[in-house]
Amino acid sequence: MIRIEKLRKQYDPKTVALDNMDLVFEDSTFVALLGPSGCGKTTTLNCIAGLLEPTSGKIYFGDKDVTNLQPKDRNIGMVFQSYALYPHLKVIDNIAFPLKQKGMSRAERYAKARKIAEMLQIESLLERKPSQLSGGQQQRVSMARALVKEPDVLLLDEPMSNLDARLKIEIRDEIRRIQQETGITSIIVTHDQEEAMAIADKIAILDNGRIQQYDTPERLYHYPANLFVAKFMGNPPMNFVDARLDAAGAHVCGDGFQLALEEKDRAGGRKFAGRDVKIGVRSHLMAVETEERPQSMRMKLQIVENLGKELLISGMVGNSFVRVTLPEDHDQFVTYKRLAAGGSPYVWLQITGIYNIFEAESGVNIGLEQ
Repeated sequence: MIRIEKLRKQYDPKTVALDNMDLVFEDSTFVALLGPSGCGKTTTLNCIAGLLEPTSGKIYFGDKDVTNLQPKDRNIGMVFQSYALYPHLKVIDNIAFPLKQKGMSRAERYAKARKIAEMLQIESLLERKPSQLSGGQQQRVSMARALVKEPDVLLLDEPMSNLDARLKIEIRDEIRRIQQETGITSIIVTHDQEEAMAIADKIAILDNGRIQQYDTPERLYHYPANLFVAKFMGNPPMNFVDARLDAAGAHVCGDGFQLALEEKDRAGGRKFAGRDVKIGVRSHLMAVETEERPQSMRMKLQIVENLGKELLISGMVGNSFVRVTLPEDHDQFVTYKRLAAGGSPYVWLQITGIYNIFEAESGVNIGLEQ
């Protein structure tokens, strides 16, 4: 288990990369540090690795305080974005290099290198030089080198950012498979939310050096803690419809509709009664009707797209731009295209699944703000 307590990294009086961060990585879990550029995720990883000295705070591996230990004394494996292979060495020597530094005999380190190469399915490449390998093969060699010394912690710094889209999926699946087989506590830095959701047991979303939410991919997607997380997670992004809580905090009222609060939102509704809010709902959790229904939202159609497996319907609900995804249906596509091209291009939307309500000023999810 890795435990971070009140971790702060300040480069100068105006630049705070990490702002008193508290975070726990459970043993044998795979955690993603996710967020936009400059949010502090790589700084966090480098502090855990010992490549950066924190301004204050503590880092523990289990019960051991490693805050002031050198990287070589932390028993970590690290995989870099740039692969960082030695160009003059064969693959087997690149993999075995950490063991050579430990003074292990040639026969023993080669045996371990071959074993880890088999796990990563690169045993046929051991006699090649890095220049003779593809990007995906080089990344596998980099992983093998990190794993060969049997580290307590595996750290991955955007390891797939230099790969093409198809190869990213292949390497992503490989990384996840290896982590599950070895049970090594692993932390990956990424700005790709799809990558994080596919690979991680839990995700820490950072912004301005602070944790916005630390939870499972499912919880982050369906129950974001605030507007930042809600906007960051999901493609297409979550829809936000402007509305207001009534004076009793029991209903949320918008342009032509009124929704009774769900059980999970009622305490927050009372707390934020009378406030402006935003209803957050995923694009696939809305139904489209060509006639007005009770409690429906009127949408003015703007764009109708056929994306192959689904239709994407976009337009305005009051002052809010909304996207709705529907299963691909040729007749529906023709109908909506005709409506969008007509003089009165209106459809009506109804929420069919999970939705969240965010207080407009603070951005907090009122259902989680108990």
